[in-house]
Amino acid sequence: MLLQAAILAFLGGLAAGSFVTVVSHRLPRGESIVGPRSRCPGCGTQIAAYDNLPVMSWLLLRGKGRCCGKRISVRYPLAELGLGLAYLVTVLVLRDDPVELVLGLILVTALMAVTITDFERRIIPNKVLLAATLAGALVVIVWDPSSLPERAVAAAAAGGLLFTAALLYPRGMGLGDVKLAAVMGFFLGQNVGPALLIALISGSIAGLAIIAREGSSARKKAIPFGPFLAFGAFVALLFGGQLVDAYLGTFS
Repeated sequence: MLLQAAILAFLGGLAAGSFVTVVSHRLPRGESIVGPRSRCPGCGTQIAAYDNLPVMSWLLLRGKGRCCGKRISVRYPLAELGLGLAYLVTVLVLRDDPVELVLGLILVTALMAVTITDFERRIIPNKVLLAATLAGALVVIVWDPSSLPERAVAAAAAGGLLFTAALLYPRGMGLGDVKLAAVMGFFLGQNVGPALLIALISGSIAGLAIIAREGSSARKKAIPFGPFLAFGAFVALLFGGQLVDAYLGTFS
């Protein structure tokens, strides 16, 4: 049973990843995510269904469009594979709590979308955050309404903390990061604390590594913080409770 659930989770994540790549490409450009069907990024030819299979089609085509031979970005299969693995791990870790599992799958889907858009265009789409929040709120209201106060407080605290940071250092923090932090707070509750800490540490390490490699010129580059928030949120989703308990245990 567990093996079947893991396989279904991975395949579902691959399919969701394929949709997420469409969303992350079209939303920042103001295009519809409903239609038309996917087209070749090189020549605009509509992609056949058999050439649109997650990961597999990219491998079979050797990363090139069938119609024009132009190279297709590796970000497509990486996003699909990444979300497939994220679904797999989320199901394995949260399988005993159906509500947290559903919320986790909604969250990791949104995190993948904002990671792609923030990396590529320095944008965290409001529509992605809104859709995730509405879906998550529906799940909580129906199956776990008693957690709403904690989630609301966590969302306000996380968003408020990053909003303060944005006011103090507007070049290093955007309002998209603020809204993403608030959404993370709603989904993670008290576990948003470790998520923000992990994001800050991983972002600082990445920034120092870039400075060490490129020198003083790297200080002028804008590094998107959304992907680091997404990384922190994913770790906290899986292990946030243990991290909070370990921290509190140091004072007992």
